[in-house]
Amino acid sequence: MMHYLKFTFVTTAILLVVASTIAAAEPADTNYDEKKVPPYELPKLLIDKAGQSVGRSEWDSHRRAEILHLFEESVYGKTPKRQLSVRYEVIDSDANAFNGRATRQQIAAFFGEKQYRIDILLYIPNKTKGPVPAFLGMNFYGNHTIHSDPKIIQRGKKKARGSFSKRWQAELIIDHGYALATIHRDQVDPDNYRNGFTDGIHPLFYANGQKKPKPDEWGSIGAWAWSLSRVLDYLETNKQVNASHVAVIGHSRLGKTALWAGAQDPRFAMVISNNSGCGGAALYRRCYGERIHHMFKPLGYWFCTNHRQYQKKEHELPVDQHMLLALIAPRPLYVASATADRWADPKGEFLAAKHASPVYDLFDTSSLSGHEMPKPDQPIHSTIGYHLRTGKHDMTAYDWRQYIKFANRFLKQE
Repeated sequence: MMHYLKFTFVTTAILLVVASTIAAAEPADTNYDEKKVPPYELPKLLIDKAGQSVGRSEWDSHRRAEILHLFEESVYGKTPKRQLSVRYEVIDSDANAFNGRATRQQIAAFFGEKQYRIDILLYIPNKTKGPVPAFLGMNFYGNHTIHSDPKIIQRGKKKARGSFSKRWQAELIIDHGYALATIHRDQVDPDNYRNGFTDGIHPLFYANGQKKPKPDEWGSIGAWAWSLSRVLDYLETNKQVNASHVAVIGHSRLGKTALWAGAQDPRFAMVISNNSGCGGAALYRRCYGERIHHMFKPLGYWFCTNHRQYQKKEHELPVDQHMLLALIAPRPLYVASATADRWADPKGEFLAAKHASPVYDLFDTSSLSGHEMPKPDQPIHSTIGYHLRTGKHDMTAYDWRQYIKFANRFLKQE
């Protein structure tokens, strides 16, 4: 009898843990029913604060800046204007990576008086002439996880070496003539709030006595985006990389980051969002899948504190994500979704890209204006690219083949 009771207790405990995990992943009020998407009206892209219609010149002169400011105030927070001193130290350079097909470089970047360190991992193809275009993205669990290369410096032991190599496809990228640069998100700002904003780069910018960002100042996404621009700074000093042909890329929350980095920094020649969902490429006002209040309960530190006031009030936001995507125009933009990733709202991601099209049309580029949402695995490669991949929330070889093909058109102009 005691054995039975013990078994029952353990089994019940396991079920409760599983149930709580599922509930944490997908809260009870998550909507996956298109019939329950509320009626909504998107903020106007091409009507400025004064209520005037906007053309190409007005977009360049003030409307783009208006929208960027609204995102700073209500979503991601303001990025500090102050520049830190930086020192780069190449701590590893090996031309025999990937069986001689690539040169691996590892660069330590030291910022500010405190010499805050961020490690850059860079692979450059050997069989190319002149500076090469590049993909730049942030990784989740450490540079050593993107490939099994034993020479990659390992900082932290949370994940095994090469454990996310399928997500990165480093050798495929190299074999197509692109460099690949990456940094670890937690070196910039740890993806948790256990220590507040005290254990990442934020304190380097605090005023005297400040202990956390102000309500309209940057959260983690802002900090991560800042760091991607700092890696681009380094690439501009590397003669083997064509820094004017760099695509910034990210998956999931780091897809949100790539979009915000690309919106703020026009030096990025291309922006790629992979399954970025709410706060990324998906429309807030659809209230489908992940929503603001879902993110804020465990992950509010991603955004500025001001964003909190729009929980369950998405319709009151002065912006929506089609406006974020429009900030990237006229540069090439790629948005990707996955069929099983309802949490990220694939339809909302596509619609945001489609509703960003009027700004791309101002620049006479090929947009998604005339397109309907494609069937799975049928990519659209206009200046705004889109695909819906069969499968789950991930970044796969299929995704990378599309991004490389897209980049061939715009970064290599093949």
